[in-house]
Amino acid sequence: MVKVFIVGSEGTTGLRLKSRLVGRSDVELLEISSELRKDSSEIKRIMEKADYAFLCLPDAAAREISELAEDLPVRILDTSTAHRTDPGWAYGFPELSKQHYADIKGAKRVAVPGCHASGFIALVYPLIKAGVLDKDCRLSCVSLTGYSGGGKKLIAEYESSGRSDTLFSPKLYSMDQNHKHLPEMTAQCSLLSEPIFMPIVDDFYAGMLVTVPLHAHQLRGQISPEELRQIYEKHYAGRGLVRVPGDSQTALYTNALAGRDDMEIFVGGSDGRLLVSSRFDNLGKGASGAAIECFNIMCGLPEGTGLSLSHTAV
Repeated sequence: MVKVFIVGSEGTTGLRLKSRLVGRSDVELLEISSELRKDSSEIKRIMEKADYAFLCLPDAAAREISELAEDLPVRILDTSTAHRTDPGWAYGFPELSKQHYADIKGAKRVAVPGCHASGFIALVYPLIKAGVLDKDCRLSCVSLTGYSGGGKKLIAEYESSGRSDTLFSPKLYSMDQNHKHLPEMTAQCSLLSEPIFMPIVDDFYAGMLVTVPLHAHQLRGQISPEELRQIYEKHYAGRGLVRVPGDSQTALYTNALAGRDDMEIFVGGSDGRLLVSSRFDNLGKGASGAAIECFNIMCGLPEGTGLSLSHTAV
C-alpha cells in the first residue's frame, strides 16, 4: 500500500482525484485538517510521510510546494500549468512515445497535461513524428469544452438558478491569444510558432472536442483521410487510453465520453481539406484521469487501474 497526499483536495480536480483513490485497497490517503490546509509547514510534515503527492493548486502555490519538497523522497504529480514546459519534469502523456512512458515511470516529478493541450498534442505530435507535418507549420485549433473545466466558480455560475442568459450560449474566450495552455502545446509538439487557438465553453458539464483543420498542402505528400487515420492508428496501437475508432463519422458530440477516462481520435474531410479531432472528458483524460494514469505507471501498475474506460486497458 502506498501513501498518497492530495495537496489542494478542495478544488474540482482534487475532489475527483480523492473520489478515485479513496476506495482503492492499494492506496492510503493522508489527510490534512481544513484549518491547516494552507500551512506550508504542515503540508511539508505530511509530505514527509507520503510516497506520492498530487498538487491541485494554482501555479504559484504549486511552485512553492514543489520547492518545499525538493529534498524529500516523495514523488510529485502536478496538475497545474507550473511545470509543463520544465525540462526537469516528465510530461504526463504516456501515449505520445515510449520515451514519454519511460520518463513517467521513473520520474520523481511529473507534470500532468492541460485539458485543451492534451487534445491538441494528441493530434499534432503523431503527425510531426511521422514526418507528414513540418514543425514550422502554421496551425489553428478549436476546442469546445464543458463548463466544469473552469473550476468551482464557473460551475457555480452555470448551475445557479439566477444565471445570466448569456451562459445559455457558447462563449469564445482567451481572445488575446494568451491562453495558459499554449506554451505546452507548442513545446511538446516542437512547433516553431504557437497555433491560433479558439477555446469555447458551453452549457454542458463535462466533455471536450478539440479539432485541428488541415489543408492538404500543409502535409507532405498526397495523404488521404484514410491514410491520415492509419498514421494515428499505428501511433496509438496498443495504448490503453487512446484509440482510433475505425468507423467514419459525419458528426461528433462533444460530451459523448463524459464520465470516462479514455480518448478517441477522428479524421474527417476530403483529400483537399481535413479535420482531425480528439474527444474526451475534460475532467478525465484532460485532468484527474490523466493524473491517475501517470500515478499507476509510476507505481508499476496497468495504466487503466481504477479508471473508467470503454475498453480494456493494457
